[in-house]
Amino acid sequence: MTISQERMAALEARRAEVRDLGGEAKARKRHEEGRLTARERIDAFFDADTFQEMGAYAHHHAKEFGMDKKRMPGDGVITGVGHVDGQPVAIFSQDFMVSGGTLGEVHAGKIVDAMTYAGHCGIPIVGINDSGGARIQEGVDALTGYSRVFRQNIMLSGVVPQIAVIAGPCAGGAAYSPALMDFVVMTKKHAQMFITGPEVIRAVTGQQCTPEEVGGAQMHASVSGNVHFVAEDDADALRIVKKLLSYLPPNNLQEPPHAPSQAIDLTPNPALDAIVPSDPKTPIDMRKAIEAIFDSGSFFEVHALFAKNIIVGFARLNGMVVGIVANQPMVKAGTLDIDAADKAARFIQFCDAFHIPLISLVDVPGFLPGLAQERGGIIRHGSKMLFAWSTANVPKITLILRKAYGGAYMAMDSKEMGADLVFAWPCAEIAVLGAEGAINILFKNELKTAADPKARAAEIADEYRQKFAAPWQAAESGQLTDVIEPSRSRAVLSLALRNTITKREARPAKKHGNIAL
Repeated sequence: MTISQERMAALEARRAEVRDLGGEAKARKRHEEGRLTARERIDAFFDADTFQEMGAYAHHHAKEFGMDKKRMPGDGVITGVGHVDGQPVAIFSQDFMVSGGTLGEVHAGKIVDAMTYAGHCGIPIVGINDSGGARIQEGVDALTGYSRVFRQNIMLSGVVPQIAVIAGPCAGGAAYSPALMDFVVMTKKHAQMFITGPEVIRAVTGQQCTPEEVGGAQMHASVSGNVHFVAEDDADALRIVKKLLSYLPPNNLQEPPHAPSQAIDLTPNPALDAIVPSDPKTPIDMRKAIEAIFDSGSFFEVHALFAKNIIVGFARLNGMVVGIVANQPMVKAGTLDIDAADKAARFIQFCDAFHIPLISLVDVPGFLPGLAQERGGIIRHGSKMLFAWSTANVPKITLILRKAYGGAYMAMDSKEMGADLVFAWPCAEIAVLGAEGAINILFKNELKTAADPKARAAEIADEYRQKFAAPWQAAESGQLTDVIEPSRSRAVLSLALRNTITKREARPAKKHGNIAL
């Protein structure tokens, strides 16, 4: 028995309606703005002909406000699974051309189904957000839909990687779904993300602001910290997501995509010997150290525009995927502040959830002092780093390049905080305080009566560095694994990573800890 021509024609008509979505005129307008349609975003993201759509013929159930007469193909969102570089990835792509991409009961159900499928199959989920928000005509059903989406985001947290792309409006409650995901990519133009927009802010507070000031990509990437990557356009956003996925395992039961070289490159790199300036007050550029230690061109920075005094990102070391947490002395002298602590703690927790080894590069003079930091809760925020390092049971390797002072030494993963191996360069300074601060306390009276206080202070500071701040005291007490030549850093870290990659660590039985928020 063959299928009748009428049935085949009906199928093709339905498919044409779904493919057409908002119509040719709306698609042309988006192209003129340099934007892609929801379906074009999916086609550009996945390997050719691998996308399998789910719920293409779904339709809303609303009856009021003329909704019973309104056709909405796919209910304003496209969901399904495709392959990225041969690996399956689930996706939902909201379509602003269909009723503004607003979220109603069926729309939310499609998103939840795609996320549930991702969790069951152990594959990443990517969400492209381009929506006018809750569908007012559906009332509480729309709010219920958001609740279902948020809860599924939370259920998948730490189970599969979740990546959000903000490619259009994302306002009100809709903003919480991206915030609950692991990484957020936002396009420079045409995209906004906020809880209350400029009009509401003006009406309630009298403050005047633009959409970019309250919810633009640059603001979120550099001020609020809500966005991890800023993209030039839709195509660039999808490229960033693909690159990010290349460092991640598909789920929390599998290892990252390591491609270890059979022979570890143990060649010394003399460039590292020249990285530390002779003047202790001249900062190291930590990016130069990262470039010299890790595989060429492999460093992929995360949160690059936010809290620049700390660097986080992914790289490869002789083919092995690692997460990097590094102080950046070029910004705020590399001190840890509220934003840096939040940025580092969340990245550490992500790496731990997905079995990505962590390497900490340390040059930190302490926590940033100041009234604003204390009143802003630096104690609470700083403790997040301590919590994240101590709870992480992936391989953890620390290299102290120069300064490691006070509580910040511990917050960058000292041996006592759980680091498996800790190495230091000969110029490393490990102490409660820097030499200048320490001698002002320890030799206060002597300096007051000295004939030349400034000269005597410099002399005592040098003596203090040699006796108390040099790495030998820490090495003698077992806090350091070894003191190494800078040029051998790549070789030493590579061997340490290979030796530690099989680490297994049992933890006390408990439901979960209680990190300071």
